[in-house]
Amino acid sequence: MSESRSGLNRVLRAAAARVPEPRGARTFLNRLTHPLRMDDYSSLIYPLWSSRELRGEIVSVRREADDAVTLVIKPGWGATPEYRPGQYLGIGVLLNGRWTWRSYSLTSAPTTGRGEYSVTVKALPEGLLSNHIVGTVEPGMIVRLQAPAGDFHLPSPTPEKLMFVTAGSGITPVMGMLRSLDRRSADEGFPDVVHVHSIRDRDDALFHDELLALERTQPGYTLHLRVTSEDGRIDSEQMSALVPDWSERPTWACGPSAMLDELTEHFEATGRDDLHMERFTVDRNAGASGGTVKYGSTDKTVELDGATTILEGGESVGVQMPFGCRMGICQTCVVGLEEGHVRDLRNGTDHGPGERIQTCVSVALGDVEIKI
Repeated sequence: MSESRSGLNRVLRAAAARVPEPRGARTFLNRLTHPLRMDDYSSLIYPLWSSRELRGEIVSVRREADDAVTLVIKPGWGATPEYRPGQYLGIGVLLNGRWTWRSYSLTSAPTTGRGEYSVTVKALPEGLLSNHIVGTVEPGMIVRLQAPAGDFHLPSPTPEKLMFVTAGSGITPVMGMLRSLDRRSADEGFPDVVHVHSIRDRDDALFHDELLALERTQPGYTLHLRVTSEDGRIDSEQMSALVPDWSERPTWACGPSAMLDELTEHFEATGRDDLHMERFTVDRNAGASGGTVKYGSTDKTVELDGATTILEGGESVGVQMPFGCRMGICQTCVVGLEEGHVRDLRNGTDHGPGERIQTCVSVALGDVEIKI
């Protein structure tokens, strides 16, 4: 029995590596196993084999700091390595008996073939899943995945001169870009890149050794590390002194809202339209009252405060709703607002009945009913 199981396991692993199946083989097997599907049997032996959902296996967990880890994930059948550096990956982890989803920036560079994904997760004080991942996730765990997505990435061809502005864990999407540029440099050369990166304390620096090594090996890469507990936050005047030609550099920025808001004001004031941003967090202190939210045809309701989003509230009572980035970027979570009013955490805009809202960044202003 063990030899038979081992042999089938090898077959399934080969299939997961995209060894072509004979035409019609899966359909034939599904007919044999009806009313179950072949997936129901094969996933018991090799969990990554599933045509119903994208799965991944965590093959290594590397600690980057006391509160941050990098997960290397081997994707299963149906995955694609064709993503753009800077995009994010949706990850579902079984937590307290329920699949909990978040999106994390890919820190890996795309590879040919099947490849592996890597994401770096930093534990946040209010982050239920991030704390679980940093504290308990181990190699061998099976997770669910959503295909890489997102508009925060470098264009093709890459500009000859550009700038990255990051702070804290905002370096994660840019790390994927830097690794990709480094990998392609043998064929395409490395562009003229200036990277201004801020950290609160020296112990907070993610990828510090790798960034220093990149500066040594790639003459086109210049790193300016700012320790804000020692030097304070960098402002636009200091940025001009640090990077005299920054007005000539298309800029990709990721970090705290205050930093991104200041950059936006500067670029708008100078008439520039070449600032590209990724926001990880929204301001939860939007002055919303909260209320009772009813989730359409499910007849499920939940009492929410003014800082808990409509999406998070639904998940807390088992309502499955569409989502993608969970940051108000990808539009996957858009639903209709039937009754009541909600507030957008990103900009404080209020929306009323008949409007379409993004549940991942909307909070209740009194009692609300959404259409799902």
